[in-house]
Amino acid sequence: MINWKALGQLIYVRMREYSREPEVLFWAFIFPLLLSSGLGIAFRDRAPDKAYAAVIRSDGAPAVVAALRASGFVQAELLDETEARRALRRGKVSLILRLTGGAGGYEYQFDPLRPDGKLARTMVDQVLQQAAGRTDKVPTRDAIFSEPGARYIDFLIPGLIGMNLMSGGMWGVGFTIAEMKVKKLLKRLIATPMRPTDFLLSIMASRLIFMFIEVGTLLIFGALAFGMKIRAPLLEVLAIGGLGALTFGSMGLLVAARAERIESVMGRMNVIMMPMFVFSGVFFSAERFPAATQPLIKALPLTALNDSLRAAINEGTPWAGLAVPLLILAGWGIISFAVAVKRFRWV
Repeated sequence: MINWKALGQLIYVRMREYSREPEVLFWAFIFPLLLSSGLGIAFRDRAPDKAYAAVIRSDGAPAVVAALRASGFVQAELLDETEARRALRRGKVSLILRLTGGAGGYEYQFDPLRPDGKLARTMVDQVLQQAAGRTDKVPTRDAIFSEPGARYIDFLIPGLIGMNLMSGGMWGVGFTIAEMKVKKLLKRLIATPMRPTDFLLSIMASRLIFMFIEVGTLLIFGALAFGMKIRAPLLEVLAIGGLGALTFGSMGLLVAARAERIESVMGRMNVIMMPMFVFSGVFFSAERFPAATQPLIKALPLTALNDSLRAAINEGTPWAGLAVPLLILAGWGIISFAVAVKRFRWV
């Protein structure tokens, strides 16, 4: 039976310890806000990027530069060949244009592996062909699609919430326990009337409290700064976040279950978290990876958490539609906690 008074005191102690570590508060609350602000501003709604091109000096080159600039889509400048190559190497321009003799044609020099190079080639060629009299055979029109839930910032903030819950759960539980083991604090605590289960529950409960603050802070910031809409009930979003916090807290507990040195725990955590940082769709969609890797990526706990958060926040998907990723997330948590409790060593 749980001793609620003792559990409350242990949770209070944990929260006092967190409040006395400014760096913990910075990485848990301030850093995600700064990151989302920077990326949100970088990918904010703005005019389309221009193509940057260098036109090599020759007869007729000034007229070409004037035509490109008049289009409004290309920023062109007249350079000698040496200057143009230097500008391309340094990334100041994406394409070099040379006028060829005879039929008045053009030669494009660009790196096909650079997306901006291929884009510049397409835009410059379109402007020059239209200036030469080419007309489109099929009429087209643009229908701009930009609404809350479909922007990059709407994709980013749920990913940052998931990343924060993973980092906080792994480091907040695993590193804390490892540090207490190394300093022999656990050995002293186990000699007191404190029940071991109350101690472990206090660690997990403190993570849940921090989870509410972390998730709430990012959601409020996204709504106020970028107009982000939360389409699912707030309780559903918090419940998903709570499951994620408990899952990664259990994984952190498992990593620290037999810890003897802090360095070994740090290494194990990095091995576990780094693949998820890369593959689980924090900053870009996990769908960009090859199809053969998708089953493995979908099985990662951070992928399941990010997919669930995005579906709930941006699409309002109900519980039934999130059954698969939530079961994956819960499975990781249950297995990790069960193994951690069985393997846990207090000294």
